[in-house]
Amino acid sequence: MTVPADIDRPVETVERAIEIVEYLKTNGSAGVPEITEHLGCAKSTAHRHLKTLEANSFLIEEDDEYRLGIRFLDYGAVARDEYTLYQEAKPKVDELADVTDEKIWCAVEEHGRSIHIYGAQGKHSVQTYARIGHRNYLHQHAAGKAILAHLPDERIEEILDTYGLPARTPNTITSEEALWEEIGSIREQGYAFNLEESVQGLHAIGAPITDENDVAIGAISISGPANRLEGSLLRDELPTLLLGAVNEITINLAHI
Repeated sequence: MTVPADIDRPVETVERAIEIVEYLKTNGSAGVPEITEHLGCAKSTAHRHLKTLEANSFLIEEDDEYRLGIRFLDYGAVARDEYTLYQEAKPKVDELADVTDEKIWCAVEEHGRSIHIYGAQGKHSVQTYARIGHRNYLHQHAAGKAILAHLPDERIEEILDTYGLPARTPNTITSEEALWEEIGSIREQGYAFNLEESVQGLHAIGAPITDENDVAIGAISISGPANRLEGSLLRDELPTLLLGAVNEITINLAHI
């Protein structure tokens, strides 16, 4: 069978629909004029895209403005349930939140980015930009670095070539040399630190959940205020607790 020459060319109408969804995710709601300006297209074109998405329950129109519809939750829930890791990690994430009183996240990697698939709050956890479904750069946070360090070197190079090392705070690693040095340390000790690299004033520790080839399929992190997560708690107690949790998950996954 002959493969069409334009098989890899993006479909413009699909790309514009995605642009609208991304814009509304970031900005909350918008009217036709705002979407028209964002897309750089005719008003009638923007209106047709919005009305098509609304007709299929992906958008809600209120007072001449559009916002994302709850139908997206259905797709997100199905996508998350495809991860066996989610089912096994959820009770451990809840348990860690109870034991540490801090914020616990479970993250996976897709298309070179990390995605938070589940989180639990302890009694003293703090709120940050992170939320379920949030996509992040792997090098910017503890769970992401733990995943990154447990990917094949060729895959790491691909991710760096695609995304680079953008900074989120002044402490984010932006040098490939420094990142590879840290990857070596993470591989040796089995966990990664985030020392105000994603949020100023926040510390975190992350450990990978790996398959039979020691390749990361996800990670769990514990995060909290830097003045609370420090010293022996951060360097000794939490790593031991976290490694025990991911070890249990890894064993359970191997026997499903």
